Amino acid sequence: MLDILYIDDYLAAVNKPPGLLVHRTGLDAGETRFALQMLRNQLDRPVWPAHRLDKGTSGVLLFALSAATARTLGQAFEAGHGLEKTYQAVVRGWPAPEGFTDHPLKRMPDDMRSEREEVQAAQTRWRTLERYELPLPQGNFETTRCARVELQPLTGRRHQLRRHMKHIAHPILGDATHGKGPLNRAVAELLGLQRLWLHAHTLALKHPATGKPLHIEAALDAEWAAWSAGDCAQG
Repeated sequence: MLDILYIDDYLAAVNKPPGLLVHRTGLDAGETRFALQMLRNQLDRPVWPAHRLDKGTSGVLLFALSAATARTLGQAFEAGHGLEKTYQAVVRGWPAPEGFTDHPLKRMPDDMRSEREEVQAAQTRWRTLERYELPLPQGNFETTRCARVELQPLTGRRHQLRRHMKHIAHPILGDATHGKGPLNRAVAELLGLQRLWLHAHTLALKHPATGKPLHIEAALDAEWAAWSAGDCAQG
């Protein structure tokens, strides 16, 4: 069963575990489990996803409980009005204490919402929360530096956070598409965990029916405790 973070007559929010698709897609035809179907069975009623998270990303995932609410939320997510999302991630290297990335992103082939524009503006705010030093040799260095960061996307482009962190040379660990394969494998072996270290931590929005502020938070799952273990010395 999915962990339900919030539910009323209009909305339901769940804490999506890593490795679970939001809905069926031809890009991963072998999968048989989907958050959409699981929540539909759990609530015994139709549900509509208000947005999407990548398969590897965990955290807050919002659903509408009617088609009308889904349309309202879809428009809000597309425009970015009245929405504030924060994520947590573990990245390679030690970024500055905080920063702002303003880097346009080219439309990805499966992003049908953006098919009229080849390149779109994209902005992300970020700040460093914690620094680590792993006992993994890298190049001329005896250790590998990593950091836990908070990310706030100000636009909603496909893979925006993953692509922006790669752009500033701090790729998210476990990212098979935009990260570094050898480092991902070394970290997975050290921690005994193979996953994308990206979590949708909070979602703040105006309720589509009442207009009142709504804040939903998904705590980091137990696997994140691996970053406080002895192998991850804090810098």
